[in-house]
Amino acid sequence: MVDDVAIRLATVKDAPDLLAIYAPYVKETAITFEYQVPSLEDFQNRIRSTLHRFPYFVAEKRGEIVGYAYLGYFNIREAYDHSAETSIYVAKEQRHSGIGGRLYEAIEKAARAMHIYNLNACIGYPMNDREEDPYLSRNSPEFHAHLGYKLVGRFHKCGYKFGRWYDMIWMEKMLGEHLVPADFIPYPKIK
Repeated sequence: MVDDVAIRLATVKDAPDLLAIYAPYVKETAITFEYQVPSLEDFQNRIRSTLHRFPYFVAEKRGEIVGYAYLGYFNIREAYDHSAETSIYVAKEQRHSGIGGRLYEAIEKAARAMHIYNLNACIGYPMNDREEDPYLSRNSPEFHAHLGYKLVGRFHKCGYKFGRWYDMIWMEKMLGEHLVPADFIPYPKIK
């Protein structure tokens, strides 16, 4: 039940809990193409760096962190300020419980306030459409499609992990009409 889930801004102090959620994704899946679990210090620096410009949210259920999502650069050039890349990780035992949707609601609300119009998701994808893969399901593309993201590109055999090649897809969601945009506002400056 997602009624008992609270969404709040992450802090660097959350790094151990967030890293505990992320580590199984690195060790057991091709959801992330990272090979080694980052150190706590590296993960703290990632959070700190993200919060300098973008939102980084955690989901708490009865005081326990059960997931997180954040925005990041789609590209660092200024012309891309109105686009952002999304990332989301939910604790294994909490998947398919609505937590991901709640986190993305917060992400979209923050993005609109920042004058971001495009959300982009970079998603690992099994190479073979007909076979199940032990390290990567199609859950993430299905989740994003359910939230209104559309497939916009597929790159073939661009990630190698667990002795096999993986494709990567990009999905995007438009948050608003693309007229002359209002100035981008970094998340820390949003009241």
